[in-house]
Amino acid sequence: MLFVDKYRPRELDELHYHPELTGQLKALTRIACLLKELYGPGALKLKIDQRVFMNPSRRKIEVNLISSNYHIELTPSDAGIYDRLIIQDILKEIAQTQQVDQNAAHRFKIVVINEADALSRDAQSALRRTMEKYMGNLRLVLCANSTSRIIAPIRSRCLLLRVGAPSSDDMGRVLRHVAKRERFHLPDEVAAEIIENAQGNLRKALLVLETLHVQSCVPANRPDFSQKVTVAQPDWQTYCERTADMILNEQTPSALLAVRGRLYELLVHAIPASLVFKTLVDYMVRRVDESIRAGIVEKAAYYVRTTAYQELRSATGSKPIFHLEAFVAQVMFMQKSLLLGMDFDD
Repeated sequence: MLFVDKYRPRELDELHYHPELTGQLKALTRIACLLKELYGPGALKLKIDQRVFMNPSRRKIEVNLISSNYHIELTPSDAGIYDRLIIQDILKEIAQTQQVDQNAAHRFKIVVINEADALSRDAQSALRRTMEKYMGNLRLVLCANSTSRIIAPIRSRCLLLRVGAPSSDDMGRVLRHVAKRERFHLPDEVAAEIIENAQGNLRKALLVLETLHVQSCVPANRPDFSQKVTVAQPDWQTYCERTADMILNEQTPSALLAVRGRLYELLVHAIPASLVFKTLVDYMVRRVDESIRAGIVEKAAYYVRTTAYQELRSATGSKPIFHLEAFVAQVMFMQKSLLLGMDFDD
């Protein structure tokens, strides 16, 4: 079992950071612990099911569900433009099922919806109607990266809890806790490098720690961190940075076409467009002339905002590759204008 799953907190007392939030919301805290607090250990006895839905054109849509006797967890956005169908069918089915145990402490089921901010506008509207109609038998937990893409009627009906990213000290405590439980010593300099590489992402830090642990245990049985440790970055990030180098090194139609192919490759492998934008910009602003840095950031912000707007407004989705390609063309124009001594604002 991966470290991120093995050491996932399952009780309030096991949460390692944001103690003020835990203390304030003792019975309404982060999702897995909330379920344990409400229903007891039975909420952690999970099973994975695959449900098949039929869209109006009779096409099959497969969705994975994680459930216990007390809750169900799903990601409707995996169904793309058919997320509204998933929301309507699953929530209606659960809400119309009465609690069998009449002596249960809580006579309702909980539905955890992951990536709620990625739901289409139609799916969010269907979710709002369900919230109004079935609250007697159903409670919802919406997990999102941002509330700005969730419609106001849903936000107004929810208790909003913001769980900020852990600090470096928080991440260090978690890494040392895992190392202690796994019975190996984690030097401070190795922990610091892992934390710097993770950039506030605790899940990524734990995955890197486990990777280093496995690599350092071969061929010995115990990890050896006595040598200098290099934290390798993900392949997609390296691929993205090489793409940024192509943008800055050559500004021609053929180069734009080649970059488009690489960007499409990233999207095909489920790398979000917003993450591609961020990685490209972070890499390029450190390598371009100071005079065009602000322009690159401005163009990226515009196209990221446009992509998010299209995803929220359009029932048929959008094509992030168009926005990425337009951004690359703008950066190429600015870089070429700089090299030729032209004013790219004209």
